[in-house]
Amino acid sequence: MKKILLVEDDPNLGMLLQDYLQLKGKFNVVLCVDGEEGLRTFNKQSFDLCILDVMMPKKDGFALGKEIRKTNEDVPIIFATAKAMMEDKASAYDLGGDDYITKPFRIEELLLRINALLKRVSVKEVKPAGPLQSQFQIGEYNFDFTTQMIQFRGQQQKLSTKEAELLQLLCLKQNAVLTREEALLSIWHDDNYFNGRSMDVFLSKLRKYLKEDPKVEILNVHGKGYKLLVN
Repeated sequence: MKKILLVEDDPNLGMLLQDYLQLKGKFNVVLCVDGEEGLRTFNKQSFDLCILDVMMPKKDGFALGKEIRKTNEDVPIIFATAKAMMEDKASAYDLGGDDYITKPFRIEELLLRINALLKRVSVKEVKPAGPLQSQFQIGEYNFDFTTQMIQFRGQQQKLSTKEAELLQLLCLKQNAVLTREEALLSIWHDDNYFNGRSMDVFLSKLRKYLKEDPKVEILNVHGKGYKLLVN
């Protein structure tokens, strides 16, 4: 049985969602009423997915999601809010969210989104047929995918899981084009707009990590994707 953390400050809606997801989705749902309680609960227990209301007292959903991502980069997060502004949606994905649903919503739609996210996670956990290269020389940088570490002149930089996966794909296609679709499907298993925004954030971080060697550059190839260029 999959375990879900539901953080919702409206007690009526919270209990309604909890009862429905436990009955129809056959999930174990832990309900918290504010962001601080949600963070304490997340740190004490293991969850397969989180549903976070954005507008909450003490700690809002975006702040809670950011805290969760500091310790767990992989657990799927769905943000729920009464706001429908594009800026809020962009913030949700920039903070590492996997989906965004606007209130009022049908509970059946939320259940469909939960099942879709959990399915992507299960697909990602399937091991590839053969091992991919894990050690790379990028100009003066040494990249170890297994430890998710970049070394440069004695200095080390620890990468997040998605940063390491993205850099590995770029290294495997060094000086050639890595298409945007290929990267999204390989890492996120979905090439939608919001996953693309999330990937752009990780690319910006990788460029920052590799900026000390002028011979190393991650280029945008217009209309196609990206290229790790090493001169």
